[in-house]
Amino acid sequence: PDALAPHSVPLASRDLARSRVRTQPYTYPLALSFLRFCRRRWRVEALHALDHRCLFARDLGLKNPGSVVMIFTDDEITPLVIVSVPFLGGIIALGMVAVLMVRVRKAPNGQGEQLFIAEQISTGATSFLVTEYSYLAPFVACVAAFIVGILESQDDTPTYLVNGNYFSSTKKGGWQTMMCFVTGAVLSASAGWAGMKVATQTNVKTMEAARSGLNQALQIAFAGGAVMGFSVVAFGILGLSVLFYIFATAQSGSTATGSPNGTLSGSDLDMRDAIRYLSGFGFGASSIALFARVAGGIYTKAADVGADLVGKVESDIPEDDPRNPATVADNVGDNVGDVAGMGADLFESFVGSIIACAALSSDNRELALPFWISGFGILAATIGFWTVSTKDDASQSELLHALHRGVYSASILVIVFAIACVEMLFEGSKVGYRYFGCIIIGLVAGILIGEATEYCTSYAYAPVKSITHAGSAGGAATVIIQGLGIGMISVFPPTIVICATVLACYNVAGAGTSGLYGISISAVGMLSTLGVTLATDAYGPVADNAGGIAEMSAGVPDEVRERTDKLDALGNTTAATGKGFAIGSAVLTALSLMNAYVKDVPYACMDSSGVNTRCLASAMSLTDAYVLTGVIFGAMLPFLFAALTMLSVRKAAGAIIVEVQRQFRDIPGLLEGKEGVKCDHMACVKMCTKASINEMLIPGILAVMTPIAVGLLVGAKCLGGLLGGAIASGFMLAVMMSNAGGAWDNSKKYIENENTYGGKKSNTHKACVVGDTVGDPFKDTSGPALNILIKLMTIFSLTMAPVFRSDWKTWWYGVIVLVVEIIFVSAAYWYVWIKNADQTPVSTEGAKE
Repeated sequence: PDALAPHSVPLASRDLARSRVRTQPYTYPLALSFLRFCRRRWRVEALHALDHRCLFARDLGLKNPGSVVMIFTDDEITPLVIVSVPFLGGIIALGMVAVLMVRVRKAPNGQGEQLFIAEQISTGATSFLVTEYSYLAPFVACVAAFIVGILESQDDTPTYLVNGNYFSSTKKGGWQTMMCFVTGAVLSASAGWAGMKVATQTNVKTMEAARSGLNQALQIAFAGGAVMGFSVVAFGILGLSVLFYIFATAQSGSTATGSPNGTLSGSDLDMRDAIRYLSGFGFGASSIALFARVAGGIYTKAADVGADLVGKVESDIPEDDPRNPATVADNVGDNVGDVAGMGADLFESFVGSIIACAALSSDNRELALPFWISGFGILAATIGFWTVSTKDDASQSELLHALHRGVYSASILVIVFAIACVEMLFEGSKVGYRYFGCIIIGLVAGILIGEATEYCTSYAYAPVKSITHAGSAGGAATVIIQGLGIGMISVFPPTIVICATVLACYNVAGAGTSGLYGISISAVGMLSTLGVTLATDAYGPVADNAGGIAEMSAGVPDEVRERTDKLDALGNTTAATGKGFAIGSAVLTALSLMNAYVKDVPYACMDSSGVNTRCLASAMSLTDAYVLTGVIFGAMLPFLFAALTMLSVRKAAGAIIVEVQRQFRDIPGLLEGKEGVKCDHMACVKMCTKASINEMLIPGILAVMTPIAVGLLVGAKCLGGLLGGAIASGFMLAVMMSNAGGAWDNSKKYIENENTYGGKKSNTHKACVVGDTVGDPFKDTSGPALNILIKLMTIFSLTMAPVFRSDWKTWWYGVIVLVVEIIFVSAAYWYVWIKNADQTPVSTEGAKE
């Protein structure tokens, strides 16, 4: 110990580090960080003799004295180091979920009729998820069997391109990928279940808290929404970390010899295999997200459109009026669509961005970075959550600022933690700070897309006000025209942001493969604060439900409804902003997954050195007929998908309209509001559940089977073009539909909340109600579902990448898949559109007016 004098580290600090390393091996990464701090603080590197530094290292019980100079050598970045930070982050998120659930459960429920209404909403939401998951269970089983069959039937094992050399895996990976797929599906469904159950418990508590004040109601509603946010990041990061660690350590791979030269250690080869298997985890999450988003969106908008057309337009009764049989189904839809659906959507983006980034990494430092950023992001989101509060007489801008404070605080903390990651993983090198710049760009891009969405959809700004003005001048037709125009022009800002992000990250990271990695790490940065970002979005349905319960409950004071209306209006803005954020993150994630797909496909072609088995990127020329065909076909798919979901909403809404009209006609005194006369809310709930589950079949089949059919039938080039075309057109269409729908919705809210243009029941208000009705499936069904479409197709293509080859090489397998797809679509079409044909409403004169 005295050999280090006069610059020796204090004895107590040295002994502490030594004891920790020897008795608690999991603190090894932290001990290495401590060493670097000691080196800087007590200037150990200034010693004249190298032996002194080595003695210092050995005194701490470290095997490699060189670790004093660098926090981690390449060999020291083991699977344990990679998962240490994200695993701890996941534990923190689970702790937050537990704390928030206790906080929500302690809040009072109130008493009387409001409890009965809340119980109906909770029962309806639970019934929907149970029915949906019963349909998804056989789907997951069939796809799991398909993954095992097609991956295990490969002639050769996959190869990896590392530092210009090709290394062959010893495992085909079918069973491992299947295990990850099932786990991803189960965890995604579990996150949606947990978030929705708490949200349906929180709505009545929020209404009861509104009796005490606006801040109390905001705190309870935000806590309920945050359960969804932290459940998503907890289940996602823990699932990835545990599976990665198991597959990276339990396989005991041997050192691989590369072609043309070089070696890759067994540990590194196992980590590459583990990342390949994790693409199945992302695909499982995508599958659940697709059906949760599509079925949930159809459910909520069928109920909403049916309730609005018969209630507000045809019968001239208020929104959420207890006489309307569809109001409970409408409130159930808010939970299954905007809580469980949005949670599943962003769960897939969250895990997909990490998987894509890890798949594009060229060394273990790059492999660890997305895991660490996501883990530290959970800590930042946790701190950001506790900064959200407001005052009782807060305005809309003050309420919005309160939620923004949580997101912006978390973003600033992520920047600080990202610096720590770069310092520890990259020794503060230039390369590390290039990636740090990409993380910053991703964070800023997410904020800018949210701000652009808010400008186009909030009635505080000119675009939405122009729609209301158009309604005052020309009625419903001009509302539709103006709203479509606003939606189309709203595509411009996020497109510029995404394009600038891609170009900036590619060049900041150093172009080439490093540039592609830079794009993927920007997506991880954008989603790093998802815990609090999703909380601000999931809070909206809770507030909306609270307002609905207050409206349907007798004897509720006017100030309670006023407070819940304020929270509901804020929720509309945060929901629109959340959809913009979800779309932007989906595009960056899908682009990263597509790049990973191009990298991993064993597309063979000849070059000057012989056969090159990794040349898909250079083969995908824009002048190639196969690529162009794929681009055009892929650009069509989002329109087909959106059309199917829109038609499904119309068909399901028609059934609800018929049921509501029947009850108004057959239950004496219901429409007149006679005391003691009650409608049958649960009849509409059951109809919406059945219709939404049936209607999701055709879009789901097309989304899952089309990529594999094209990739096997035509080839990897055509599939690459398809993915590019689908991402481009899907992005534009999703932004247009989501923003147009949000603008139509808030043009109506502008009249109701600000009492402009004659207020409620004026002609302008009726025109804007029609616009809002048209916009409902735009913003809550078709637009958000396109996020899932582009991510699902890219993650499935990445999962199946080892089986794709050059043009027409596997056409026979493609024909089989295509025939099966046609049979499934035909059977689903007969069942949904012929056997269960829609019913015709008794009268639509009110809707036409």
